[in-house]
Amino acid sequence: ALNDSCYQNDDSVLKSLVEIADSVPKYLRPHLEATLQLTLKLCADASLSNMQRQLALEVIVALSETAAAMLRKHTNIIAQAIPQMLAMMVDLEEDEDWANADELADDDFDSNAVAGESALDRMACGLGGKLVLPMIKEHIMQMLQNPDWKYRHAGLMALSAIGEGCHQQMEGILNEIVNFVLLFLQDPHPRVRYAACNAVGQMATDFAPGFQKKFHEKASRALLQTMEDQGSQRVQAHAAAALINFTEDCPKSLLIPYLDNLVKHLHSIMVIKLQELIQKGTKLVLEQVVTSIASVADTVEEKFVPYYDLFMPSLKHIVENAVQKELRLLRGKTIECISLIGLAVGKEKFMQDASDVMQLLLKTQTDFSDLEDDDPQISYMISAWARMCKILGKEFQQYLPVVMGPLMKTASIKPEVALLDTQDMENMSDDDGWEFVSIGDQQSFGIKTAGLEEKSTACQMLVCYAKELKEGFVEYTEQVVKLMVPLLKFYFHDDILLKNSTSMPLLLECARVRGPEYLTQMWHFMCDALIKAIGTEPESDVLSEIMHSFAKCIEVMGDGCLNNEHFEELGGILKEKLEEHFKNQELRQVKRQDEDYDEQVEESLQDEDDSDIYILTKVSDILHSIFSSYKEKVLPWFERLLPLIVNLICPHRPWADRQWGLCIFDDVVEHCSPASFKYAEYFLRPMLESVCDSSPEVRQAAAYGVGVMAQFGGDSYRPVCPEALPLLVRVIQSPDAKAKENVNATENCISAIGKIMKFKPDCINVEEVLPHWLSWLPLHEDKEEAVHTFNYLCDLLESNNPIVLGPNNSNLPRILGIIADGEIHEAIKHEDPCTKRLANVVRQVQTSGGLWTECISQLNADQQAAIQELLNSA
Repeated sequence: ALNDSCYQNDDSVLKSLVEIADSVPKYLRPHLEATLQLTLKLCADASLSNMQRQLALEVIVALSETAAAMLRKHTNIIAQAIPQMLAMMVDLEEDEDWANADELADDDFDSNAVAGESALDRMACGLGGKLVLPMIKEHIMQMLQNPDWKYRHAGLMALSAIGEGCHQQMEGILNEIVNFVLLFLQDPHPRVRYAACNAVGQMATDFAPGFQKKFHEKASRALLQTMEDQGSQRVQAHAAAALINFTEDCPKSLLIPYLDNLVKHLHSIMVIKLQELIQKGTKLVLEQVVTSIASVADTVEEKFVPYYDLFMPSLKHIVENAVQKELRLLRGKTIECISLIGLAVGKEKFMQDASDVMQLLLKTQTDFSDLEDDDPQISYMISAWARMCKILGKEFQQYLPVVMGPLMKTASIKPEVALLDTQDMENMSDDDGWEFVSIGDQQSFGIKTAGLEEKSTACQMLVCYAKELKEGFVEYTEQVVKLMVPLLKFYFHDDILLKNSTSMPLLLECARVRGPEYLTQMWHFMCDALIKAIGTEPESDVLSEIMHSFAKCIEVMGDGCLNNEHFEELGGILKEKLEEHFKNQELRQVKRQDEDYDEQVEESLQDEDDSDIYILTKVSDILHSIFSSYKEKVLPWFERLLPLIVNLICPHRPWADRQWGLCIFDDVVEHCSPASFKYAEYFLRPMLESVCDSSPEVRQAAAYGVGVMAQFGGDSYRPVCPEALPLLVRVIQSPDAKAKENVNATENCISAIGKIMKFKPDCINVEEVLPHWLSWLPLHEDKEEAVHTFNYLCDLLESNNPIVLGPNNSNLPRILGIIADGEIHEAIKHEDPCTKRLANVVRQVQTSGGLWTECISQLNADQQAAIQELLNSA
């Protein structure tokens, strides 16, 4: 039926097959080989229409995404499908005007070349590089040596397409690939040079920052050289675009040695292209060069200061004079560039131009109502205002009345949506900007995506204003909250959901200045929506952000912010999340028994597991915020979750479950003691047994738990201290205790012993333990625990503890060394009160004349400088 229908110009059977491959791929298993062979045959048949051939290919590509393990067994089919995709990518038209076209034509998504490239990208991601790269590598190498430019172009575009899916395998041979690709930047055909730029730019993104670290010298030099390719504007512009990809992810330290040469090249090209704009009206390369300059400034930050005056006059000139409709994109990108340079060089340098720039932005802003809805300047303007806010800080508040109107208008864009049957959808598919999702029964849900990116940017800017201006934004909090809260149900665009949830605690902080009544009203408007969103949001990335945001809101609002109904609903949702966590783990075990289970399936199961664990961390965040706000009052509510939390810390569970289960009980002890001892029968034994666990994350959670038992736990926890001490010491004294992966757990053990000595000194022999404890200091990785240990050290020094000081103060040089090392590692922030205490200790030693000289002489130059820095700061 499939074969016959295609040759009768009927796509319906083929479309149905694509739908089956998409939604119920296992249905095809009994006839898979025959189905795949037939779709391959149809795909290869040049007498069929492009659409039919692409639909036939889509069956195979869809299966690579929905039933990858099943398809991987049919390597013969994959080996035949890959050359078909590459053959489609060679299907290009000659175009004499291409090289110097001044407008970027949109990709023709119906073309075989674009369809083949997209299919290759998806298949590499679906099946994995272990299978795909060996099959495609030789084909690409042959294509790159073909005298016909179309084959070289397709080979380079194929390399760009497979980078994400074949990431791990390509990384091992990246040197060979990059050296080969860079040669094609000098190919005689401009479209091949363009494809080479594309490959370099794509690899700079896919393999960042390793690509930049290995190839910074070669890649930057080659791209700058290609940017001077006067024979083709399109190539010049694409080389600049690749340079943007390269600099965006390039570590600052790597770019600085090339900065002078890079900036000189960019400046000379900008000057030439500005002249060409005036003389010929061409702008394509200038648009990309302006963005390249912005990207370089963004990466090197304050190191851009010496070049500021070289660029700013020209950039301001563009914004002032590029007012024609066809120059809107150039003007928008230049506005972006100016604001990014301002942010990079800082307020002091930028202030000389800040007033002029603000006036230019204000002039554009007042003309905002004249701008068409699709004007590209709008999103650049919105982002530029936010950067100006970051640069000017509180001084920006005066501009809010001008800025907020258009920003709220853009953030309020309502997308067009439609429910269509298949026939209607086909009639609309050419209509620009519609995306469709099949919902079964021959129906599709459509959304017009125009304006969604702008809406997302506007929401992000509102978050930025709330964060930067705090109480200065209070006038707008009510209207922003009324806009943002309903958007928690905006399922069309994940980014918008993410921005909205992030805004909630920031808006509460802004509103605090209006007093508790106003703040509580605002919170009531948010709270129900946030809880409901936690219960219904299907995307784990978005869900985790909403949960994190909700936890932050509880911390802002404190005790009393949730009523009984809230607790009831929240308890049910958290219970559901934990049950789902265990259920998903069981389902993954079932999948490991499946006949199609293989190494790549295991990788995707691990990704699912990581995603589930991340949600578990957010459950922990919410419980932490509730315990820290409500203390022991919340324990009766917590009991409905107790069996599930106890299940997390069972010895047979994965280490991440045990880690987060222990963290939750750490919070119970820290915030609900002494009442927490009621639950000790469930967690005390597992906590002690976990101090020496093989997983450092579990050890850290357990050691922290011992510390809070000593600090907050009351008398019931006294017997824990002597039992825990030898276990903590064993971890600290293990040979690899200071290894990178172990150091946080080790430092928590050291801190826990400090807390036992400070808060339960009669439970252990402090005189015996103290010299050992001093020898383990300072802590520098776990900043919070470092503060605890330094505060305890100050207690001991201020009370002239003889063990710490040593006979005739002989330990003081060592003590000063500990303080200096803590300062070198920035273990304590200068604003922390502990810094002042440490500085006072040092000053006291300073007054002792000879002893001070002796102490300082035993410190190295870095330690001496650190002591001076400490004294200057406190």
